[in-house]
Amino acid sequence: MKLFDVYPLFDVNIVKGQGCKVWDDQGQEYLDLYGGHAVISIGHSHPHYIEKVTEQLNKIGFYSNSVINKLQVELADRLGRLSGYEDYQLFLINSGAEANENALKLASFTNGRTRVLSAEKAFHGRTSLAVEVTNNPKIIAPINANGHVTYLPLNDLNAWEQELQKGDVCAVILECIQGVGGIKLATKEFAQGIEKLCRQYNTVLICDEIQCGYGRSGKFFAHQWLDIKPDIITVAKGIANGFPMGGVLISPVFEPVYGQLGTTFGGNHLACAAALAVLDVFEEEHLVENANQVGTYLMEELRSVCSCATTTHIKDIRGRGLMIGIDLDIPHKDVRQPLIYQEHCFTGCAGTNILRLLPPLCLTKGEADLFIEKLKKVLAS
Repeated sequence: MKLFDVYPLFDVNIVKGQGCKVWDDQGQEYLDLYGGHAVISIGHSHPHYIEKVTEQLNKIGFYSNSVINKLQVELADRLGRLSGYEDYQLFLINSGAEANENALKLASFTNGRTRVLSAEKAFHGRTSLAVEVTNNPKIIAPINANGHVTYLPLNDLNAWEQELQKGDVCAVILECIQGVGGIKLATKEFAQGIEKLCRQYNTVLICDEIQCGYGRSGKFFAHQWLDIKPDIITVAKGIANGFPMGGVLISPVFEPVYGQLGTTFGGNHLACAAALAVLDVFEEEHLVENANQVGTYLMEELRSVCSCATTTHIKDIRGRGLMIGIDLDIPHKDVRQPLIYQEHCFTGCAGTNILRLLPPLCLTKGEADLFIEKLKKVLAS
C-alpha cells in the first residue's frame, strides 16, 4: 500500500523540533514561521507539555465519554476563565472541521432553519457541512453541494443585512481574520452590525476561531478585538499544541440534550492533558501578550522593508498578532521555495501571491529579526 497522493510535498523530512525551530533528518535547522498550519502554539517539544502528556499517558490515555473525566471539567473551567467565557459551555471533539460541523448542527437544532451565510474566500473545513460553508468549489464534492449556503463579501454589511432580513437564516459563520482567504480582517463596524442583525432575526452567530483564535491575534480570540460576543465559538489547532483536538464554546442560552451531539475520541484523557499543559504555558509565559507584542514588532519591521526597498515585491502587510499576511506582486512560490531550500525557513501561503506567517506564539523579537533578514535575502535575489 502507498499513501493517497493528495499533498504536494516539499522535499524535507522534519524529525525534531524545539521552540520555533525544527530540524530535518540531515541535521539542517529551520526557522519555523508556520507552526504546522498554526497548530504549534507554545512551541515545539515544550518541556512542560512533554512532562504532562507523558505523565498522563503513564496513567490512562483514553476511556469513553460514558464515565466522568475530571480533566474535561478542569479544562472547561480553565479555558472559560482565560478566554473570558466562564458562563459558556464546552463540547470537545477532535478537529476544527468537527467543531464547525457541530456548531452548525446545534444552530439548526435550535432554530429549525437550514440556510447559512458565509464569507467569500472563507475556509471552515473539509467535512460535509464545514466544506459547504467553505468558499472553494474545487473541494466541495457534489454530495456536499446541498444549497444551504450563501456566500457574501466580507465587510459588506448591506449585503448581509439583505439576506438576514429574509428571516430564514439559521447561522452566520465568520472568521474575524480569514486564514486561507489571505489574512483579511473583519472590521469592527461590520462585526458589530452582524451581531446586532443576528439578534434581531434569531440567527445564530458562530465565530470560527480555529486559526485566528487561541491567542494568535494577541487577544485570546480575534473577535475580542471587535467587541462582539458570538453565540458559538469554534476552536482547534493551537488548543493542544499538535495533539488532535477541537472544541465548541456554547452560549448558556443553548440547553444540552442527551444524544444530540456525540464523539468517540473527543475530550479523551490524553487530549485534555495536552490542552491543560498549553493553558499552563499560556499563563506562565504570557504567550497571548507575547503574540501581540512580537507580532506588532514583526509587522512594523515588514512595513519598513516594504517602504525602504524599491525591489521588495511586497505590496501590503496585513494581520494581527502572530497571524500575518505578506501580499506580494509575484507568486508566493517564488519566495516560499527559496526561503525553505536556501534560507531554511518555513512559511505558509494563501491564494497565489500571499505568504502566511503563523509561528508559535513564543516567537521572540530576535527570531523575528532573523526571519526579516532571510526574507530580504530572498527578495533581493
